[in-house]
Amino acid sequence: MFNVTQSVTGTIFDVKEFTVHDGPGVRTTVFFKGCPLTCIWCHNPEGMDTAPTLMVRNTQCTGCGLCCRPCTHADCRPFGRCLHICPKGLVKVAGRAVGAGELVTKLSAGAELYGAGGGGVTLSGGEPLLQPEFARAVARGLHENGIHTALQTSGFAKADTFASVLDTVDYVLFDLKLAHEDDHRRYTGVSCVPIHKNLAHLRESGKPFVLRIPLIPGITDTDENLTALSALAGDDPVELMPYNPYAGAKYPTVGKVFRYELPEETEERSPETLAKLFRRARVLR
Repeated sequence: MFNVTQSVTGTIFDVKEFTVHDGPGVRTTVFFKGCPLTCIWCHNPEGMDTAPTLMVRNTQCTGCGLCCRPCTHADCRPFGRCLHICPKGLVKVAGRAVGAGELVTKLSAGAELYGAGGGGVTLSGGEPLLQPEFARAVARGLHENGIHTALQTSGFAKADTFASVLDTVDYVLFDLKLAHEDDHRRYTGVSCVPIHKNLAHLRESGKPFVLRIPLIPGITDTDENLTALSALAGDDPVELMPYNPYAGAKYPTVGKVFRYELPEETEERSPETLAKLFRRARVLR
């Protein structure tokens, strides 16, 4: 039996099984709620806030008004509408509190599958480093059950927070977006300085890792930015992630505005061509 402090709880908004781009082998990815970055191209707006988020698919709503009527469900009160009555199931909440022990038990059910394919569990988000105690407890519990654990992170955290979670995982997927401070603040809302410092610590730790770069047209995929990121990456392994054209689809469901707009004129360059700017890069498809 794993020794996870049963009182440690966290908030997650999704668990996806059989993922193949979130670390070695076939994995289960846990999405932690909340992120300190506000990337204008983010495709998971329901994961931005730390608190549970109401999601309503208004495009399919018939306007019956049933969900706006008073109800007696305790879980509906924080949101001012009924979560259970919609005949089309268009109203839901992204985000739920879960104990570390409960989550480890659920994730460990796939231990045989992970072991056979060299996979495991990836802690993603949002940003797991916003819930460091919970992330550490889950990772330790998984380790005690012999499950390989990866951390997918923006790297934006205090140095001691980053180091404490790094010590509990086997592998890191470390995001890099923009090399220059002004651009990083403009498009993500935060400084890149602590990210670069944590990357230096990651290298010194000897922990295996990969750098991940989203290719956002007109922002991160410019020659200037990619050349600078290539210099920063050096001989580190890099994965380039093509832009998801449906990134803004979920924003109306959570009452947010998608701020990114594709440039009207962009130079047509394949991700494979951009990968040649790096010493060790591959494109995720």
